[in-house]
Amino acid sequence: MSDSAGANPSHIKSAEIFQRARQVLPSGYTRHMVVAKPHPYYAISGDGCWITDVDGNRLLDCVNNFTAMIHGHNKKEVIDIICSQAPRIMSAILPTEWEVKLAELLVDRIPSIERARFMNSGTEALMIAVKVGRAYTGRSKVAKAEGAYHGQYDLLEASFQPTPDKWGPADAPTPVANSVGTPQSLLDEIVLFPTNNIEATRNILRQRANEIGTVVIDPCRLQLGLVQPRNDFLQMLREETQRLGMVLIFDEVLCLRMGYHGMQGRTGITPDLTTMGKIIGGGLPVGGLGGSAKVMSVFEVDAGEPKVKQSGTFTANPMTMATGYTSMSLLTAEVFDDMERKSERLREGLEKIRVDLGLVGRVEGIASLSVLLLTDKPMNNYRELAVAMGSGLLEKIGIMSRLFGEEGILTLRGGFVASTPMTNDDVDFALAGARRALARMKEMGAT
Repeated sequence: MSDSAGANPSHIKSAEIFQRARQVLPSGYTRHMVVAKPHPYYAISGDGCWITDVDGNRLLDCVNNFTAMIHGHNKKEVIDIICSQAPRIMSAILPTEWEVKLAELLVDRIPSIERARFMNSGTEALMIAVKVGRAYTGRSKVAKAEGAYHGQYDLLEASFQPTPDKWGPADAPTPVANSVGTPQSLLDEIVLFPTNNIEATRNILRQRANEIGTVVIDPCRLQLGLVQPRNDFLQMLREETQRLGMVLIFDEVLCLRMGYHGMQGRTGITPDLTTMGKIIGGGLPVGGLGGSAKVMSVFEVDAGEPKVKQSGTFTANPMTMATGYTSMSLLTAEVFDDMERKSERLREGLEKIRVDLGLVGRVEGIASLSVLLLTDKPMNNYRELAVAMGSGLLEKIGIMSRLFGEEGILTLRGGFVASTPMTNDDVDFALAGARRALARMKEMGAT
């Protein structure tokens, strides 16, 4: 494609910008998760739960920058604190009170957190959490669920999306590198377990208890919302890690938005460590790590050299800490309940559309996340998910997402992420557009 040739008339400027991007960015992108054919839409502004692109098209934002923008765009209180904090001090070697205030809020709100520290991304939070687990237990190996995503740390990226020919045994999955060049020595430090298989996972932890010091899991969703770890499985992990002297990490970088007390508040299961990001930054880059005072003591300097050293040029910078504290303060229990009610309205509406159109599938979701799955295949673990994807679900998701976009709805692989400014009218807009898109999809024979 040269210049704007072949471009949709409503996206000419985006097509032109993409051609410039291809000259200076690999394939025209910095983030692989925003790859779109024939080109992405380029945003120019946002307000509430709506984004406007460079061509003037308005899109209902049901992605919210991969769930991070929980207050949507241009939230007055957040913009005000950015404008007032920036001229005071943006970044310095000295700490500020904002760091303490955000830590106090998290300690008060999240069950597992007695002490907290800050980083600059969810990936960094997981990297530091692994260091903590190793230092605290003296055991180097880390156990995670096959197919789980925990940021771009190559240790934890192992077996994020392995192909069937590399899976290995179902009850003892084989670690597979996610990027070319990952050394085998690093893969040797990861142990995989199958989500929701209590017996197999328990056996893995017990048989390798002298090697595994850390277990990490997203307590909400595997693969961006498609596989839900059962509560009895999470409870088994809690019991076994306590019995075997392992550190249990809940990766709540995404799922802290599931309620006032995070996902651990919904499950009633308290881990040793919690990694955070996304919503705790108020829209600015952030990572966080919190846990019991005992486990977090590896950072203590009062008695001499800490077991784990952690710093960073922009760690706990006052801009992020101020916006994070302000944003989180606005997230009251009532606000979470309101988002959940609107999301339930959306889920009920999507299910009605599915039934009315006679589409095979189901609507799933929890709290402010919702997804329409056009399949009747089970998805209780990564391998079942991969089978469903390989039997046509992935193609359906791509078509559905494109058609939703043409209706002015920006979704996450066909999934919907709510934000606080969304109204019932916005939900109705999404449902009306979804009905038209799915009817077109059915006419195409793509359902």
